[in-house]
Amino acid sequence: MTVVSLNKARKARARDAATALAAENRVAFGRTKAEKAQAKSEAARAARSLDDKRLKP
Repeated sequence: MTVVSLNKARKARARDAATALAAENRVAFGRTKAEKAQAKSEAARAARSLDDKRLKP
């Protein structure tokens, strides 16, 4: 039977969660202004393309 310090386990779990959150934030906020503008224009182009293909009643 292994003895586990619950405090250490809790801190390790919190550390893992913080690491995952940091990775998500790096993706979300770690882009340059040009990359953000390009992504925005690509999304607008895709939406426009989808609207063009929609059938009008």
